[in-house]
This record gives sequence, structure tokens and C-alpha cells, in this order.
Amino acid sequence: MVDPKEILKKYWGFSEFKGSQERIINAVLENKDVLSLLPTGGGKSLCFQIPALAKDGICIVVSPLIALIQNQVENLKANGIKAIALTGGIPFDEVNSLLDNCLYGNYKFLYLSPERLQQDIVKERIQQMNVNLIAIDEAHCISQWGNDFRPAYLQCAVLRELSPEAPIIALTATATKKVAEDIKENLQFIEPITVKDSFARDNITFKVLWEEDKLYRLRLLCANAQKSVIVYTRNRRATEELSRFLQKNKNTATFYHSGIPKAEKEKRLNQWLTNEVKVMVSTNAFGMGVDKPDVDLVVHYQIPDSIENYFQEAGRAGRDGTSANAVLITHKADEQQLRNQFLQSLPTVDFLKKLYRTLNNYFQISYGEGNDETFQLHFHQFCEIYKFNGLMAYNGLRCLDQNSVISLSDSFSKKTTVQFIASKEALFSYIETHSSMATAVQTLLRTYGGVFEFETRINPVLIAKKSSIPETEVLRTLEQLHKDEIIKYNGHHNDLEITFLVPREDDRTIHVFAKKVKEQIAIRTNNVESMLSYIQNNNKCRAQQLLHYFGENKKQKCGACDVCNAPKSIDPHMIPLIMEELLVQLKKKAQSSRELIQVLTYKEEAILATLQHLLEEETIQINTRNKYEIS
Repeated sequence: MVDPKEILKKYWGFSEFKGSQERIINAVLENKDVLSLLPTGGGKSLCFQIPALAKDGICIVVSPLIALIQNQVENLKANGIKAIALTGGIPFDEVNSLLDNCLYGNYKFLYLSPERLQQDIVKERIQQMNVNLIAIDEAHCISQWGNDFRPAYLQCAVLRELSPEAPIIALTATATKKVAEDIKENLQFIEPITVKDSFARDNITFKVLWEEDKLYRLRLLCANAQKSVIVYTRNRRATEELSRFLQKNKNTATFYHSGIPKAEKEKRLNQWLTNEVKVMVSTNAFGMGVDKPDVDLVVHYQIPDSIENYFQEAGRAGRDGTSANAVLITHKADEQQLRNQFLQSLPTVDFLKKLYRTLNNYFQISYGEGNDETFQLHFHQFCEIYKFNGLMAYNGLRCLDQNSVISLSDSFSKKTTVQFIASKEALFSYIETHSSMATAVQTLLRTYGGVFEFETRINPVLIAKKSSIPETEVLRTLEQLHKDEIIKYNGHHNDLEITFLVPREDDRTIHVFAKKVKEQIAIRTNNVESMLSYIQNNNKCRAQQLLHYFGENKKQKCGACDVCNAPKSIDPHMIPLIMEELLVQLKKKAQSSRELIQVLTYKEEAILATLQHLLEEETIQINTRNKYEIS
């Protein structure tokens, strides 16, 4: 067995381990099962890579993200270490060949997604391998109490049966006490050791800023940042809009989301990594496995759905140990948007019963029948007929799929998108000579804003309904517009392939997993409420709040967050004076808080507090242009 420090020096150039790395590595080398809880940037990957290199045999690494797998495999190869990535989309023959390499090619690491453990060929070959260690990365995904629960992760326990002599190490940077216990139980740990370093990131200042003009604050934050910036938002369209806004305001910026072609993703990532662009605006799919040490600002433009996600994403700042900021910009409307997106669209047990019965009736499946039968479902039409909310029905079908009641085709997640690439003048000229298309095109333009600027997801059924044109005609119009280079059109057939996996038993079918559904709703609700409690708590240091959530008691305040640096109470004698001057200004015209701050000589926090007081008294109101005016 090679000395771990020699491996560390040879491949990574470091002389000493940091934190609890050495303790974890020694425990693994003693063939003990280990749960490793280290903060983002704590060097988790070395905790399994080094002991795997110290011993004969191959290490099986299960990881949830292809980007994370590819990044680690490329880094290992760059260091001259033989590693294989078994990701999706690889033909069977190639999978077979790669597994042969693992058996006979002296490879040290086999990285795979948890879904791969459902394949017989993969399980058979692993059983034949000399496995020296099993590593489960991002292990919080294995727990239904975690923020990213993935049912496929439950398959990881099969590795204990396939390689009973190999120790297991599970690693995560975001686990509450309950999640940690769940991980150990699901992986069937034997006399496990739990090693936890403090999740504290003392070089990061956490802030929550309540802003009416979020764009203005975003622009200032990005302009004042000295190094690289990540801006997180929850949807693809917002990444594009914010990126363009920052570009117009003299910030070098680009955007990143899962809908961008692979080559373009790599180009944009490289631009950001090499500091060609300063700001990366992205969905939360970005950042895991991307080791950029000089990020000194992470901005959340919308409220994340859990503290786990927020803490992990914010933790991508300051990985070089220098001072950094993690700022969440919000306003009152964001809270309801969060609830709408993550809570109100969760399918309840009663909804699942109704959806399942309706599906069976739609396909005329009799009670006790339907097992292994496959049907084509026109999703939008189905929702229209039975008045189902589309997002709720989508989540309901996914829930039925996850609980093995039905099997959905992969094409289910594909959507129809449109973007006009011709100018408005060219479009109007085109319609003059193609008058039969005018109604469908006008309806499309009225229904979806921004179709000239962005690739926009559309619902052809809705367009057909609004325009009183058959859907087939709407689709033909879109195809012709695409052919004539008026629009860019990605059309996916609305038929879903659904296979019923169990005989129809109506409510009894749902009762089997009803308790689990209720628990999932409770978990999601608790995640959202915990996040909202965090942003609304202006009495406790932000760092203390975050660490308390993960079971740590931090006695010392950070001294730098918005709570620690909150302005002292405003002199009550000043409020009438500020109020009088504010009303004088608003009698002239409606103005934003930014405009009022610029013309009045009082401190910003005093003006904002007085505006809030006037709002509560209903002396003033906010108009549709987000400006204050006299009520």
C-alpha cells in the first residue's frame, strides 16, 4: 500500500492534507464505512481518490451529474490516472467495451450515474471486478429528506451485494442530522464512522437585500465585484434576459442553462473560466464540479427552494480563501412566486387518485386489467379535456412513474419552442403574401411576449383554442414558417408513450405509496418555509442561521452580513421631516425609491423605512411602473 501523502504530493502537488481529509482517508484504508460531511471546497473528491490509488483494484464512483463526472474524469486523466465515465447515450457495444477495460485494463476509477446500476450488464461486470472502494458522491440525493432526492440513488445499496468486501464512503456538503442518518441506513453501513468538518465559510459574507428595483441592485453588485461572478436564477429565460441586461450596462456577461447545445456550453464555460467574461448568469444546473477559485460574488436573483441548495450554490464563492459575498436579492412578490412554483404544483394523494382514474378511463382500461399495456397520450389535449393544470398533471405523471405505476417515455420532457428570426418588417411582408397564416401568427404574438428576443416555449393546443383553428393547421403553419426561415421552430410531438406497469386498482394502487407522497409534500413544504424563515429573520446573524440549520452552534457573529451591519434605529423625530419632504416630491410626480434617494439628503435606510411607513398607512401606493405615488 502506497503512503497517502506520497500520492497527494505526486498527483496534486500538496504536502499536507486539510481539515479532516487525512482522518477520512485512513478510515477508508482500514476498510471502514465512512460518511464524510465536508463544506463546499473542502476537498471531498480526494477523500476517495487517494485511498483508491493507494490500494490494488478499482474504485466505483456514483455521481448524479454528467458534468461532475466528466470534470473529475478529465482531471484524473490529466494527472495520468486511468478513469472511465459511464454516462448516458453510450451504445451497448461501447458500454461492453468500457466495462472490459475496467476488468482488464488496470483502470483505477469507474464513474457512473445511479441509473446505470439498474442495468444487468453493469451489475454483472462490477461483480467480477476487484473493487477496492465504493464512493457515493452528493450522497444527500439518496435521502428522501434531502433536497435533491433521486429514487435511482436507492439502487446504490446493490453495490454492497455486488462487492461485499469493499468499504463504502458517502460524501456530501449539505446534510442535516436526519439526512445523515438516512444515508447510512439506505447504504447499509456497517459500524460507520461519521466525519464532519464545520460547514462554516468564514470568508463568505451572506446578505439578503430587499429591493424594489432588483435589476438596479444587480447591476451595482456586478459592477463593484473585482473578480468573477455567478448569478443564479430559476429559469432559462431569466438567464438570457439578465445576461443581456448586464451586457447593456457595461458588464461582460453570458448565460448558461441545460437547453444550450453542448459545444456552446463549453465555449461559454471557457469564456468565464478564462475571465473573458466576468459574469455567468445561470440556472442552478451550473457550478457543480466547476472548480473556479476566484469567484468573489454569487448572487441569487430569486429565492432558492431550500437552504441546502442555497448554501451549496453560495459556497461556490471564495474557494481561494479570500473574502467573497453571497447576496440574495428579493422583494415581497418573490415569496408568492416561490410558493406557486414549488408548493402549489405538488400533486396531493387525492389529485394522484383522480389523475390515475382519469388515465384509466381515458384509455378504457377495466378494473384489474392494463398491466404492461402501452398507449399514446396527447398530453395537452388530455389536460384540456379534463381541465387539469398542466404543471400539476406533469408532476403527477412523474410521481406515478417514480412509484412504478406507469412508465413514461423519455420524450415526455421535450417541449415545443419558437423564436422569430425574421425582422418584424419582414414578418408583416410575409403575412401579406400568406394571408391564411395571419390568424395563427397574430394569436402566437399576442399570447407569448418576447418571441422575437428569446426561444420561447409554446402550447400549440392553446394557440389553436384561442384562434379557433385546428391544432393540425397550427402545426403546419409553424412548420412552414420554419421552412421559410421566419421562425426557429423546435417541434416535438405531443404524444407521450405511457406503459401501465400494474393492473388497475384505482385508489388501492395509490394507497401503496400515499404515505411517501405525503412525506414528500411535507419535506418540500418544510424546505420552502425554512428558506423563507431565513430571509425574513432580521434578528440573527446570517452565518449563525445557516449553520444552525445544519446542526452547528456558532457563537460568534460574522460581523459583516446585512443583519450584523443593520443600521441603528432611525431617530423617530426624523421620520416626520422625511415624510414631509417625500410627499412634496411625490406630489410633483410618481418616483421610484432610487429617484427619491438621489434627490433627498437623508440616509438610504431612513428614506426606505419612511416609505414603508407611508405604505402601511396607505398614504402612498406603488403603481404598475413600480413607482411610488400619492394614494
